[in-house]
Amino acid sequence: MTYSKGKTFLEIEIGDTASFTKTISETDVYLFAGISGDFNPLHVDEEYAKTTDFGTRIAHGGLPASLLAPVLGMKLPGLGTVALETTTKFRKPVFFGDTVTCSVVVIEKIDRLKAVRMKVTWTNQKKEVVCKGETLVIPPP
Repeated sequence: MTYSKGKTFLEIEIGDTASFTKTISETDVYLFAGISGDFNPLHVDEEYAKTTDFGTRIAHGGLPASLLAPVLGMKLPGLGTVALETTTKFRKPVFFGDTVTCSVVVIEKIDRLKAVRMKVTWTNQKKEVVCKGETLVIPPP
């Protein structure tokens, strides 16, 4: 398999965008629980979750947040990107079966660091914002 290096600092422009979409399944939630070690019953026990304000199980906040990884590592900037910082604000729960899109837009280029700041938005299939934040990355040289 051949890999192509991502966009360099010089190739990236303010306003560049990229996104990744995934439907969150029950399997995804259980695998994420295993990887993260977070077996909170809100995520893995339907009977317990029915007693909460959500009325059903919800995905871990980190699961939809992790959809940023394929955007940065595979699309923009792409292969060779080093993430320095990410902030995430959780706005709405993600339910099993929700389709989440993680989108980025370049909002700043920092010459002294050769880094790029991007606004990040996660939306569900209803176009509701479930998370929002920013990320700072160093594109490949």
